[in-house]
Amino acid sequence: MKKLSFLFLLILMFSCKEEGSYRGGYYWIYTYGYPRMDFHEAADGISDKWKIKYHSVSGCMIDKKVMDSVDAENKKTYAAIERRYGKDWRQKYDKDIDDFMMKKVDVMDVLITNKLFRDELKKYYIEIYDVDKDVKELGDNLYKVVVYNQKLKAENKECFSVNVNTKDRTVNLIK
Repeated sequence: MKKLSFLFLLILMFSCKEEGSYRGGYYWIYTYGYPRMDFHEAADGISDKWKIKYHSVSGCMIDKKVMDSVDAENKKTYAAIERRYGKDWRQKYDKDIDDFMMKKVDVMDVLITNKLFRDELKKYYIEIYDVDKDVKELGDNLYKVVVYNQKLKAENKECFSVNVNTKDRTVNLIK
C-alpha cells in the first residue's frame, strides 16, 4: 500500500506543472494521517466556491518519503492558491469552513419544516431524524442538498436533490 501511494505521488508530481496540483478547475491538496471528518465535510461543502479539493493519499501509516513528497506538492499548491486569492486566503478559507457548519444547521432547519421535503422523504422511506445528505454551498444563502438512502440495495443510493434558500426559506426539488 505504501509503495502504491508513493508511486501515485511520483506520477502526480511529474505530471503537474510548477503551479502545484491544479486539475479539472480545482486545486488539489493531499492529506495523510487520521481524517478530520467534520473538516472534510465542510471543505467539500465549500469546494465549488474556493475551487479546492482534498484527497487522502494515506491513512495513519505513512513513511517519511511519502510524507515529504506530499508536503512538497502541497507547498506548491498553497503558493498557487495564494497567488489566486491573496496572502490572507487561509484566514478567509478557515472562516468559510467554520461558517459552513453553522449554515448547514440553517439548511436543515429549513428542510425539516418544509412539506415538499418531508413528502419526498416519505417516498423513499426515510425518517426525518435519519437523513443522510450532502450539502454544497452554491452562493449566498443558496445550497444544494443531495439526499441518500443507504438502505437501498441499488448501487446508486441517491434519492433526490433540492436547492435550499435559507434567506427566503424555500426548497425547490431538482430531481
